Order: sequence, then structure tokens, then C-alpha cells
Amino acid sequence: MKHNITLIVNEKSYTLEVDSQRTLLDVLRRDLSLTGTKEGCGMGDCGTCTVLLEGRPVNSCLTLAVEADGQHIQTIEGVAQNGVLHPIQQAFIDHGAIQCGFCTPGMVLSTKALLESNPHPTELEVRTAIAGNLCRCTGYDKIVKAIMSVNP
Repeated sequence: MKHNITLIVNEKSYTLEVDSQRTLLDVLRRDLSLTGTKEGCGMGDCGTCTVLLEGRPVNSCLTLAVEADGQHIQTIEGVAQNGVLHPIQQAFIDHGAIQCGFCTPGMVLSTKALLESNPHPTELEVRTAIAGNLCRCTGYDKIVKAIMSVNP
């Protein structure tokens, strides 16, 4: 079954006709060409597809596009503003928290949600917030240090 939906992605409105079974991840990547949101496991285990839906981190591989109708979505493409990296992105660079980079978009968005609700988290709170984002390269120490260094 097809549905007409409106998604507000990175402050831009899109009206689309989508099949009821299409995921938000698929629509973002294929219809809107926002390929910064990565497809990893497809089962909600790895966090590479994390986006912010009304400010909350969600696995876009598990979210149906129709569930996001009328809602605000932020992808990694909407984090930097006017060509200037967000402080979280800069901290990841400064602390060497990026290796292959596949997990980075999801990590950055999970971090953004955390820092918007808790600007001065403890290390345990940081580790808990990114627990749904798997990284196979860094061992998390540099990622945690980067996050702890951000002053929103």
C-alpha cells in the first residue's frame, strides 16, 4: 500500500509517496540521497543508521517511513552549519575518534541527543548513550574522550 507522507529532514520539507513497508533509512538514502546515514546490520544492533527523530536517536533501519510522517528528522548532513563543523564533529577529529568512519554519523547524532539533554554528562552517561552504536576500530576510548571534551 502506498502512502503520501511529509518528512522534515534537516529543516527542509519533502513530500513523498512511499510503500508502507519502506524504512526511513531506505527513504533517506535512496529517495533523498542523504547517504551519510549508513546501512549496517539492518536489525537495529549496530547504530550506523542512527538519526534524530524529534530530537531522539532512533535506528532508521527499524523505523518505517510512514511512522515519521510530519516529524522532524536530523541526519548527519544537517549537523554542520554553513560549512562549519559542529563542536561534536570537531572533537571527534581533534581526539582521533574516527578511523574508518562508518560508525561516526550515528555516534555523532547519539552524542548530539545526549548533550542537548545533558550538557555535562559523566563518563558512564556517555558510554550508556553510545551503547547502541558499535565501533569496530577505536575501542571507544577516543570516542568517549572526544565526547567528554565538548562544551555545548
